[in-house]
Amino acid sequence: MKEPHILSAFDRDLEAVQAHVLRMGGLVEQALLDAAEALETRDEALAQKVQAGDKAIDALEEQINEECARLLALRAPAAGDLRTVLSVMRIAAALERSGDYAKNLAKRSLVLSNMSPLGGTSSSILRMARTVVLRLKEALDAYIAHDVAVAQDVRLRDKEVDQMYNSLFRELLTHMMEDPRNIGAAMHLHFIAKNIERVGDHATSIAEQVIYLSTGDMPADERPKAELISGTDTAAGR
Repeated sequence: MKEPHILSAFDRDLEAVQAHVLRMGGLVEQALLDAAEALETRDEALAQKVQAGDKAIDALEEQINEECARLLALRAPAAGDLRTVLSVMRIAAALERSGDYAKNLAKRSLVLSNMSPLGGTSSSILRMARTVVLRLKEALDAYIAHDVAVAQDVRLRDKEVDQMYNSLFRELLTHMMEDPRNIGAAMHLHFIAKNIERVGDHATSIAEQVIYLSTGDMPADERPKAELISGTDTAAGR
């Protein structure tokens, strides 16, 4: 009679942790959309709200890690349950990093609000952000439903985000070549686009965790990606 009680307690604890993951995902999705919206509308108050909201995302990751550590210590999960706990921690880390990218986007949008706009690049970035947020939402939905088919689809469609980045990079390059005075703004926009592309990579990583959780193995094949025009490495917060 004791074992079912232990399993039931584990399930309850895990459900609470997963609820935190979903809340964290929702905050990240909204932060990315708000940051891109702040860039397009030059809404400094909204950009500052995104920056301040990153603390809540960080706090949730810390809470998730603490609760996962407690689960590992007290429940000693094995096999599939252990994979679930490990996947939760990896997904939380991917979401925290994505939140950092949203914060960086908001920070750069504040700088760009004092610069002349470059054509429709802000609108292009907003479209890219919406696409990435959709991929992120699909990956999290796949996680909750343990839906490998949806996770595979998210993984295969990462290439679309890469192609959007390449298109935007060409547009920015054109602006810089036409007028050297555009270089400063174009560089900020490039870093923003790169950060959004990185969030797309994290959405794909979450999808891969769904596959790992359901099958016990990470995908053996390399994820489909378009060759990025620029290999510039950026880090959130720079």
